Amino acid sequence: MGETENHPPPPPPQAAAPPNLALSRGPTWAPAEQLHQLQYCIHSNPSWPQALLLAFQHYIVNLGTTVLIASNIVPRMGGDNGDKARVIQVLLFMSGINTLLQTLVGSRLPTVMGASFAYTLPLISIINDYYDEAFATPHDRFVHSMRTIQGSMIVSSFVNIILGYGRAWGELTRLFSPIVVVPVVCLVGLGLFSRGFPLLGNCVEIGLPMLILLVLSQQYLKRIHPRAHVILERFALLFCIGIIWAFAAILTVSGAYNNVKTATKQSCRTDRSYLMSSAPWIKIPYPFQWGTPIFRASHVFGMIGAALVSSAESTGTYFAAARLSGATAPPANVLSRSIGLQGLGMLLEGLFGSLVGTTASVENVGLLGLTHIGSRRVVQISTAFMIFFSIFGKFGAFFASIPLPIFAAIYCILLGIVAASGITFIQFANSNSMRNIYVLGVTLFLGLSIAQYFGLNTTYDGYGPVGTKAIWFNDILNTIFSSPATVAIIVGTILDNTLEADRVEDRGVPWWKPFQHSKGDPRTEEFYSYPLRINEYIPTRFL
Repeated sequence: MGETENHPPPPPPQAAAPPNLALSRGPTWAPAEQLHQLQYCIHSNPSWPQALLLAFQHYIVNLGTTVLIASNIVPRMGGDNGDKARVIQVLLFMSGINTLLQTLVGSRLPTVMGASFAYTLPLISIINDYYDEAFATPHDRFVHSMRTIQGSMIVSSFVNIILGYGRAWGELTRLFSPIVVVPVVCLVGLGLFSRGFPLLGNCVEIGLPMLILLVLSQQYLKRIHPRAHVILERFALLFCIGIIWAFAAILTVSGAYNNVKTATKQSCRTDRSYLMSSAPWIKIPYPFQWGTPIFRASHVFGMIGAALVSSAESTGTYFAAARLSGATAPPANVLSRSIGLQGLGMLLEGLFGSLVGTTASVENVGLLGLTHIGSRRVVQISTAFMIFFSIFGKFGAFFASIPLPIFAAIYCILLGIVAASGITFIQFANSNSMRNIYVLGVTLFLGLSIAQYFGLNTTYDGYGPVGTKAIWFNDILNTIFSSPATVAIIVGTILDNTLEADRVEDRGVPWWKPFQHSKGDPRTEEFYSYPLRINEYIPTRFL
């Protein structure tokens, strides 16, 4: 009894910890800050012959969006086929110049700067203002509209210049975490779904074979032989375009589209662009080629909204480009200087008379993932093709006559790759956190849903859901909320920074924080530093 009273009873036996069933079902993968399956990363280069072919692919992919925008907008402005050809030349020329600038002293990422759809609503507003005015010819109305676009772009470009080089844009991105980046990058790709199968469906007999052939050749036929693996993985896109383009030409010559609707002829025939007959042999774009710019405050405000949207979409595209080129996430100072340079590029576009401003091309970033080639040099070489074919118009018009459903089939794959690259950022945060699931779900859904609502309720004349008496105010809000990526930035940033997390690690902040500073990670200097020691001659506040 005495011993029992002096010693406490033994503790009850503890239940054995439940086995970790996840480990018994297969391996797990540690988070990877860089993709290791790329054959060439951002600062490694393929051989010159391969680099030239890969660069030409980038030019072709960028060409589709350029032709689509010009074909949709120029006729509504009163322009003819000759005007459309000149507009495409200017768009390609400025795309080449801005891409070269961005890869040298901007983001330094292998991103092509292509024509942006964000400027559509402000352009339609300008078109509507001049539609009822009396002009001697439709061409005069086109030129007057182009001069107004020039003036609006020149003024609104200073918004991006100030936000970028004033570092305000970089401070905004410091509020991001992987929980915000995931939906933003996903919606940069998914938000362009209307340029995929809906556009392909305009000519299924061309677009669907292109889609199937590209998947089969690039993913399955490459397994036949080791040499075929390299060739088809990198250049299957060019082979497929050539085969389906020839097939479309045969259908056109054989009379398959003689008795179909006009819309079907426009989408399927290879002779309906009329660019070959109307494009000049040689034409060098020059400043104020349409005349003296016209400045109207109402149109400037609408263009400012488009400039903000293009900056937001470029930001998401830069994160995807970094992922698919083997670089680490771009720090805040790099994003700031890239947006500032995008503003300077917009100023040049206004001076040279471009139809729209440029943004980082989502489809070209998808091409990095498709070919597993993330080389910066390849993209820089592609600018030579853009500038060359913009000056020698007949040659550029030949490739611009590729039917748009062929491009739509390509976009079905490339835009999906970009969207999937956004999903990979979730590995740096706690994907089992209910709080994170809430933020991700709400941001993704509202980004798609709000933009879809604004798109469906915008008329052919450009009148959207916001319909106050101030048209400039309407243009700003309708443009901003028609962009899925921009809505995702707004919703995701607010939710992620106001909803309390159980641990800071759940949001992925410890991983994210080093990449927000130029000296936070030793690899940042390797990927994003200026070439040729240019940084020694630039004030530190702009680095």
